[in-house]
Amino acid sequence: MHVTAIIAAGGRGVRFGGALPKQLLALGGIPVLQRSVDAFLRHERITDIVLALPADLAAAPPSYVRGTAKLLTVVDGGERRQDSVARAFARVPPSADIVVVHDAARPLVSSDLISRTIDAAVQHGAAIAALQATDTVKRADGRRMIVGTIPRAEVFLAQTPQAFHLSVLREALSAATGSDATDEAAIVERLGRPVMLVDGDARNVKITAPDDLAFAEGLLRPSGAGAVIRIGNGYDLHRLVPGRRLVLGGVTIPFAKGLAGHSDADAVCHAVTDAILGAVGAGDIGRHFPDTDAAWKDADSLTLLAHASDIVRSKGFAVGNVDVVVIAERPKMSPHADAMRANLARALQISVDHVSVKGKTNEGVGATGTGEAIAVHAVALVRGI
Repeated sequence: MHVTAIIAAGGRGVRFGGALPKQLLALGGIPVLQRSVDAFLRHERITDIVLALPADLAAAPPSYVRGTAKLLTVVDGGERRQDSVARAFARVPPSADIVVVHDAARPLVSSDLISRTIDAAVQHGAAIAALQATDTVKRADGRRMIVGTIPRAEVFLAQTPQAFHLSVLREALSAATGSDATDEAAIVERLGRPVMLVDGDARNVKITAPDDLAFAEGLLRPSGAGAVIRIGNGYDLHRLVPGRRLVLGGVTIPFAKGLAGHSDADAVCHAVTDAILGAVGAGDIGRHFPDTDAAWKDADSLTLLAHASDIVRSKGFAVGNVDVVVIAERPKMSPHADAMRANLARALQISVDHVSVKGKTNEGVGATGTGEAIAVHAVALVRGI
Protein backbone atom coordinates (compact mmCIF):
# COMPACT_ATOMS: atom_id res chain seq x y z
CA MET A 1 0.00 0.00 0.00
CA HIS A 2 1.30 3.45 -0.95
CA VAL A 3 0.83 5.96 1.88
CA THR A 4 1.89 9.58 1.40
CA ALA A 5 2.19 11.93 4.36
CA ILE A 6 1.54 15.66 4.01
CA ILE A 7 3.12 17.69 6.80
CA ALA A 8 1.69 21.20 7.05
CA ALA A 9 4.34 23.64 8.27
CA GLY A 10 3.63 26.64 6.07
CA GLY A 11 2.59 29.07 8.82
CA ARG A 12 4.59 31.69 10.66
CA GLY A 13 3.21 30.99 14.13
CA VAL A 14 1.95 34.55 14.61
CA ARG A 15 0.02 33.61 17.76
CA PHE A 16 3.20 32.16 19.27
CA GLY A 17 5.27 35.33 18.74
CA GLY A 18 9.05 35.46 18.61
CA ALA A 19 11.60 35.94 15.85
CA LEU A 20 11.57 32.36 14.57
CA PRO A 21 8.60 30.40 13.19
CA LYS A 22 7.46 28.10 15.98
CA GLN A 23 8.24 24.99 13.94
CA LEU A 24 11.95 25.89 14.09
CA LEU A 25 12.06 26.25 17.87
CA ALA A 26 13.90 23.60 19.87
CA LEU A 27 11.95 21.02 21.86
CA GLY A 28 14.21 18.86 23.97
CA GLY A 29 17.17 20.00 21.88
CA ILE A 30 15.52 19.07 18.55
CA PRO A 31 13.51 21.48 16.34
CA VAL A 32 9.74 21.00 16.47
CA LEU A 33 9.69 20.54 12.69
CA GLN A 34 12.39 17.86 12.78
CA ARG A 35 10.48 15.87 15.41
CA SER A 36 7.35 15.88 13.26
CA VAL A 37 9.19 15.01 10.05
CA ASP A 38 11.20 12.27 11.77
CA ALA A 39 8.01 10.63 13.10
CA PHE A 40 6.92 9.97 9.51
CA LEU A 41 10.40 9.17 8.17
CA ARG A 42 10.67 6.44 10.83
CA HIS A 43 7.22 4.98 10.23
CA GLU A 44 7.45 1.80 8.19
CA ARG A 45 4.08 2.34 6.45
CA ILE A 46 4.84 5.82 5.10
CA THR A 47 6.09 5.65 1.51
CA ASP A 48 6.92 9.32 0.92
CA ILE A 49 6.37 12.78 2.37
CA VAL A 50 5.33 16.18 1.02
CA LEU A 51 6.31 19.03 3.33
CA ALA A 52 4.78 22.51 3.04
CA LEU A 53 7.07 25.27 4.37
CA PRO A 54 7.07 29.08 4.26
CA ALA A 55 8.45 30.15 0.87
CA ASP A 56 11.79 31.41 2.18
CA LEU A 57 12.35 28.26 4.20
CA ALA A 58 11.27 26.06 1.29
CA ALA A 59 13.94 27.73 -0.84
CA ALA A 60 16.64 26.74 1.65
CA PRO A 61 15.23 23.90 3.78
CA PRO A 62 16.98 22.68 6.94
CA SER A 63 19.52 19.88 6.55
CA TYR A 64 17.29 17.34 8.29
CA VAL A 65 14.77 17.44 5.44
CA ARG A 66 17.42 16.98 2.75
CA GLY A 67 18.97 13.67 1.70
CA THR A 68 16.46 11.60 3.63
CA ALA A 69 16.07 7.83 3.17
CA LYS A 70 12.49 8.32 1.96
CA LEU A 71 11.45 10.63 -0.87
CA LEU A 72 10.66 14.01 0.71
CA THR A 73 9.30 16.80 -1.47
CA VAL A 74 9.26 20.41 -0.21
CA VAL A 75 6.62 22.88 -1.48
CA ASP A 76 5.80 26.51 -0.73
CA GLY A 77 3.02 26.81 1.83
CA GLY A 78 0.05 29.15 1.47
CA GLU A 79 -1.50 31.88 3.58
CA ARG A 80 -3.86 29.42 5.25
CA ARG A 81 -3.28 25.86 6.41
CA GLN A 82 -5.90 24.77 3.89
CA ASP A 83 -3.85 26.41 1.09
CA SER A 84 -0.67 24.68 2.23
CA VAL A 85 -2.36 21.28 2.23
CA ALA A 86 -3.81 21.92 -1.26
CA ARG A 87 -0.37 22.85 -2.63
CA ALA A 88 1.16 19.77 -1.02
CA PHE A 89 -1.63 17.55 -2.34
CA ALA A 90 -0.80 18.67 -5.88
CA ARG A 91 2.55 16.88 -5.43
CA VAL A 92 1.11 13.65 -4.05
CA PRO A 93 1.89 10.77 -6.45
CA PRO A 94 -1.21 9.47 -8.28
CA SER A 95 -0.18 5.98 -7.15
CA ALA A 96 -0.92 6.86 -3.50
CA ASP A 97 -3.73 4.90 -1.84
CA ILE A 98 -3.91 6.82 1.43
CA VAL A 99 -2.90 10.40 2.23
CA VAL A 100 -2.11 11.30 5.84
CA VAL A 101 -2.18 14.98 6.82
CA HIS A 102 -0.34 16.12 9.94
CA ASP A 103 0.36 19.49 11.56
CA ALA A 104 4.08 20.04 12.13
CA ALA A 105 3.03 21.83 15.33
CA ARG A 106 2.24 18.38 16.85
CA PRO A 107 5.81 17.09 17.23
CA LEU A 108 5.12 14.29 19.74
CA VAL A 109 2.86 12.20 17.50
CA SER A 110 3.41 8.49 18.15
CA SER A 111 3.94 5.69 15.66
CA ASP A 112 0.90 3.86 17.07
CA LEU A 113 -1.36 6.87 16.51
CA ILE A 114 -0.22 7.18 12.90
CA SER A 115 -0.91 3.48 12.36
CA ARG A 116 -4.36 3.61 13.96
CA THR A 117 -5.38 6.54 11.79
CA ILE A 118 -4.15 4.86 8.60
CA ASP A 119 -6.01 1.64 9.48
CA ALA A 120 -9.26 3.51 10.08
CA ALA A 121 -8.93 5.43 6.80
CA VAL A 122 -8.35 2.21 4.89
CA GLN A 123 -11.58 0.82 6.33
CA HIS A 124 -13.80 3.93 6.30
CA GLY A 125 -12.30 6.24 3.67
CA ALA A 126 -11.62 9.08 6.13
CA ALA A 127 -10.42 9.13 9.73
CA ILE A 128 -9.02 11.57 12.27
CA ALA A 129 -7.37 11.31 15.65
CA ALA A 130 -9.46 12.97 18.37
CA LEU A 131 -9.75 13.12 22.16
CA GLN A 132 -13.15 12.75 23.78
CA ALA A 133 -14.03 15.70 26.04
CA THR A 134 -13.74 14.91 29.74
CA ASP A 135 -15.01 18.24 31.09
CA THR A 136 -18.59 19.50 31.00
CA VAL A 137 -19.06 21.49 27.78
CA LYS A 138 -21.08 24.74 27.77
CA ARG A 139 -22.42 26.85 24.91
CA ALA A 140 -22.37 30.64 25.38
CA ASP A 141 -23.66 33.73 23.59
CA GLY A 142 -21.70 36.84 22.61
CA ARG A 143 -21.89 38.14 26.18
CA ARG A 144 -20.31 34.92 27.49
CA MET A 145 -23.57 33.91 29.11
CA ILE A 146 -24.37 30.19 29.09
CA VAL A 147 -27.15 29.23 26.71
CA GLY A 148 -26.88 25.46 26.98
CA THR A 149 -24.92 22.38 27.99
CA ILE A 150 -23.65 19.95 25.37
CA PRO A 151 -23.45 16.26 26.32
CA ARG A 152 -19.73 15.65 26.58
CA ALA A 153 -20.09 12.14 25.21
CA GLU A 154 -20.81 13.81 21.87
CA VAL A 155 -17.81 16.18 21.95
CA PHE A 156 -14.38 15.27 20.55
CA LEU A 157 -11.33 17.49 20.24
CA ALA A 158 -9.74 17.03 16.81
CA GLN A 159 -6.04 16.31 16.41
CA THR A 160 -3.84 15.23 13.55
CA PRO A 161 -2.93 12.95 11.86
CA GLN A 162 -5.99 12.82 9.63
CA ALA A 163 -6.01 10.20 6.87
CA PHE A 164 -8.06 9.76 3.69
CA HIS A 165 -8.40 7.67 0.59
CA LEU A 166 -6.72 9.64 -2.19
CA SER A 167 -9.99 10.07 -4.10
CA VAL A 168 -11.85 11.31 -1.00
CA LEU A 169 -9.31 14.02 -0.24
CA ARG A 170 -9.05 15.02 -3.91
CA GLU A 171 -12.82 15.51 -4.13
CA ALA A 172 -12.93 17.42 -0.83
CA LEU A 173 -10.11 19.80 -1.76
CA SER A 174 -11.66 20.48 -5.16
CA ALA A 175 -15.00 21.31 -3.55
CA ALA A 176 -13.37 23.51 -0.89
CA THR A 177 -12.09 26.18 -3.30
CA GLY A 178 -13.00 29.58 -1.88
CA SER A 179 -14.18 28.21 1.46
CA ASP A 180 -12.36 28.26 4.79
CA ALA A 181 -11.81 25.21 6.99
CA THR A 182 -9.54 24.53 9.93
CA ASP A 183 -8.94 20.90 9.00
CA GLU A 184 -9.45 18.44 6.16
CA ALA A 185 -12.09 16.48 8.02
CA ALA A 186 -14.38 19.52 7.92
CA ILE A 187 -14.35 19.72 4.13
CA VAL A 188 -14.88 15.97 3.83
CA GLU A 189 -17.86 16.28 6.18
CA ARG A 190 -19.38 18.95 3.90
CA LEU A 191 -19.46 16.36 1.13
CA GLY A 192 -21.67 14.21 3.34
CA ARG A 193 -19.00 11.54 3.64
CA PRO A 194 -18.48 9.69 6.95
CA VAL A 195 -15.33 10.40 8.95
CA MET A 196 -14.22 7.89 11.57
CA LEU A 197 -12.90 9.06 14.95
CA VAL A 198 -9.76 7.34 16.22
CA ASP A 199 -8.68 7.56 19.86
CA GLY A 200 -6.17 10.39 20.03
CA ASP A 201 -3.26 10.83 22.42
CA ALA A 202 -3.04 13.37 25.24
CA ARG A 203 0.72 13.62 24.59
CA ASN A 204 0.04 14.68 21.00
CA VAL A 205 -0.03 18.33 21.99
CA LYS A 206 -0.19 21.21 19.53
CA ILE A 207 2.42 23.95 19.95
CA THR A 208 0.41 27.17 19.62
CA ALA A 209 1.66 29.33 22.52
CA PRO A 210 4.85 29.41 24.64
CA ASP A 211 3.05 27.55 27.43
CA ASP A 212 2.44 24.66 25.02
CA LEU A 213 6.16 24.39 24.31
CA ALA A 214 6.91 24.38 28.04
CA PHE A 215 4.28 21.66 28.58
CA ALA A 216 5.76 19.54 25.79
CA GLU A 217 9.23 19.99 27.31
CA GLY A 218 7.80 18.63 30.54
CA LEU A 219 6.51 15.53 28.76
CA LEU A 220 10.04 14.83 27.52
CA ARG A 221 11.79 15.33 30.85
CA PRO A 222 12.36 12.63 33.47
CA SER A 223 9.48 12.54 35.93
CA GLY A 224 11.16 14.18 38.92
CA ALA A 225 14.53 14.13 40.63
CA GLY A 226 14.14 10.44 41.46
CA ALA A 227 13.55 9.37 37.87
CA VAL A 228 15.00 5.97 37.03
CA ILE A 229 18.12 5.82 34.87
CA ARG A 230 19.28 2.54 33.30
CA ILE A 231 22.23 1.50 31.16
CA GLY A 232 22.30 -1.18 28.48
CA ASN A 233 25.12 -2.84 26.57
CA GLY A 234 25.01 -4.17 22.99
CA TYR A 235 27.38 -6.16 20.82
CA ASP A 236 27.25 -7.51 17.28
CA LEU A 237 29.66 -9.12 14.83
CA HIS A 238 29.16 -10.10 11.18
CA ARG A 239 31.49 -11.71 8.66
CA LEU A 240 32.52 -9.72 5.59
CA VAL A 241 31.53 -11.49 2.37
CA PRO A 242 31.52 -10.63 -1.35
CA GLY A 243 28.29 -9.69 -3.10
CA ARG A 244 26.73 -7.72 -0.22
CA ARG A 245 26.39 -3.97 0.42
CA LEU A 246 28.26 -2.72 3.46
CA VAL A 247 25.67 -0.91 5.58
CA LEU A 248 26.59 0.59 8.95
CA GLY A 249 24.45 3.03 10.89
CA GLY A 250 22.10 3.23 7.90
CA VAL A 251 24.94 4.43 5.65
CA THR A 252 25.94 2.43 2.57
CA ILE A 253 29.73 2.55 2.53
CA PRO A 254 31.60 1.89 -0.73
CA PHE A 255 33.62 -1.29 -0.14
CA ALA A 256 34.46 -4.56 -1.89
CA LYS A 257 32.57 -6.65 0.67
CA GLY A 258 29.48 -6.40 2.84
CA LEU A 259 28.26 -7.99 6.04
CA ALA A 260 26.53 -11.38 5.94
CA GLY A 261 23.14 -11.55 7.65
CA HIS A 262 19.39 -12.10 7.36
CA SER A 263 18.53 -8.39 7.35
CA ASP A 264 20.83 -5.74 5.87
CA ALA A 265 23.30 -6.91 8.57
CA ASP A 266 23.81 -3.38 9.88
CA ALA A 267 25.93 -4.27 12.91
CA VAL A 268 25.84 -0.71 14.26
CA CYS A 269 22.04 -0.63 14.39
CA HIS A 270 21.95 -4.17 15.79
CA ALA A 271 24.33 -3.35 18.64
CA VAL A 272 22.43 -0.17 19.52
CA THR A 273 19.12 -2.07 19.35
CA ASP A 274 20.42 -4.66 21.82
CA ALA A 275 21.74 -1.90 24.10
CA ILE A 276 18.45 -0.01 24.39
CA LEU A 277 16.34 -3.17 24.69
CA GLY A 278 18.71 -4.53 27.33
CA ALA A 279 18.46 -1.32 29.35
CA VAL A 280 14.70 -1.87 29.85
CA GLY A 281 14.87 -5.66 30.21
CA ALA A 282 13.12 -6.26 26.87
CA GLY A 283 15.36 -9.02 25.53
CA ASP A 284 17.41 -8.62 22.38
CA ILE A 285 17.03 -8.06 18.65
CA GLY A 286 16.62 -11.77 17.96
CA ARG A 287 13.60 -11.96 20.22
CA HIS A 288 11.71 -9.19 18.45
CA PHE A 289 13.05 -9.60 14.89
CA PRO A 290 14.11 -13.27 14.54
CA ASP A 291 16.15 -14.33 11.54
CA THR A 292 13.68 -17.20 11.06
CA ASP A 293 10.98 -14.70 10.06
CA ALA A 294 10.87 -13.89 6.33
CA ALA A 295 9.41 -10.47 7.18
CA TRP A 296 12.88 -9.32 8.24
CA LYS A 297 14.72 -10.65 5.19
CA ASP A 298 16.96 -7.81 3.93
CA ALA A 299 15.11 -5.46 6.33
CA ASP A 300 16.36 -1.91 6.91
CA SER A 301 17.90 -2.11 10.39
CA LEU A 302 17.18 1.57 11.05
CA THR A 303 13.49 0.61 10.91
CA LEU A 304 14.13 -2.19 13.43
CA LEU A 305 15.94 0.29 15.67
CA ALA A 306 12.99 2.70 15.49
CA HIS A 307 10.69 -0.18 16.51
CA ALA A 308 12.98 -0.93 19.44
CA SER A 309 12.86 2.74 20.45
CA ASP A 310 9.05 2.52 20.50
CA ILE A 311 9.32 -0.57 22.73
CA VAL A 312 11.54 1.40 25.12
CA ARG A 313 8.94 4.20 25.24
CA SER A 314 6.11 1.70 25.82
CA LYS A 315 7.93 0.65 28.99
CA GLY A 316 8.06 4.23 30.26
CA PHE A 317 11.60 5.14 29.21
CA ALA A 318 13.29 7.32 26.60
CA VAL A 319 16.79 6.99 25.20
CA GLY A 320 19.16 9.57 26.65
CA ASN A 321 22.35 8.92 24.72
CA VAL A 322 24.28 6.15 22.96
CA ASP A 323 27.99 5.55 22.44
CA VAL A 324 29.11 3.24 19.63
CA VAL A 325 32.52 1.75 18.82
CA VAL A 326 32.99 0.11 15.38
CA ILE A 327 35.96 -2.28 15.22
CA ALA A 328 37.21 -2.75 11.66
CA GLU A 329 40.55 -2.74 9.90
CA ARG A 330 38.93 -1.33 6.76
CA PRO A 331 37.18 0.80 5.63
CA LYS A 332 37.78 3.86 7.75
CA MET A 333 34.73 4.91 9.77
CA SER A 334 35.56 8.58 10.34
CA PRO A 335 34.32 9.84 6.93
CA HIS A 336 30.91 8.27 7.60
CA ALA A 337 30.54 8.80 11.36
CA ASP A 338 28.46 11.99 11.19
CA ALA A 339 25.98 10.48 8.73
CA MET A 340 25.64 7.44 11.01
CA ARG A 341 25.07 9.68 14.02
CA ALA A 342 22.29 11.56 12.19
CA ASN A 343 20.56 8.31 11.19
CA LEU A 344 20.76 6.85 14.69
CA ALA A 345 19.49 10.07 16.25
CA ARG A 346 16.48 10.11 13.94
CA ALA A 347 15.58 6.49 14.72
CA LEU A 348 16.00 7.02 18.47
CA GLN A 349 14.19 10.40 18.57
CA ILE A 350 17.12 12.13 20.24
CA SER A 351 19.47 14.98 19.35
CA VAL A 352 22.47 14.08 17.21
CA ASP A 353 24.59 15.60 19.99
CA HIS A 354 23.56 12.62 22.13
CA VAL A 355 25.00 10.06 19.70
CA SER A 356 28.68 9.11 19.42
CA VAL A 357 30.18 6.83 16.75
CA LYS A 358 33.90 5.97 16.85
CA GLY A 359 36.03 3.72 14.68
CA LYS A 360 38.84 1.51 16.01
CA THR A 361 41.08 -1.20 14.54
CA ASN A 362 41.95 -4.50 16.24
CA GLU A 363 45.66 -4.11 15.47
CA GLY A 364 45.70 -7.14 13.17
CA VAL A 365 44.44 -9.50 15.89
CA GLY A 366 41.58 -11.96 15.40
CA ALA A 367 38.88 -12.03 12.72
CA THR A 368 38.32 -8.27 12.90
CA GLY A 369 42.06 -7.62 12.77
CA THR A 370 42.52 -9.70 9.62
CA GLY A 371 39.57 -8.04 7.88
CA GLU A 372 37.30 -11.08 8.00
CA ALA A 373 34.62 -9.42 10.14
CA ILE A 374 33.38 -6.17 11.66
CA ALA A 375 32.37 -5.94 15.31
CA VAL A 376 30.42 -3.23 17.11
CA HIS A 377 30.03 -2.39 20.81
CA ALA A 378 27.30 0.02 22.01
CA VAL A 379 26.30 1.48 25.35
CA ALA A 380 22.97 3.24 25.87
CA LEU A 381 21.52 5.26 28.72
CA VAL A 382 17.73 5.41 29.09
CA ARG A 383 15.71 7.45 31.55
CA GLY A 384 12.22 7.20 32.98
CA ILE A 385 9.58 9.47 31.50
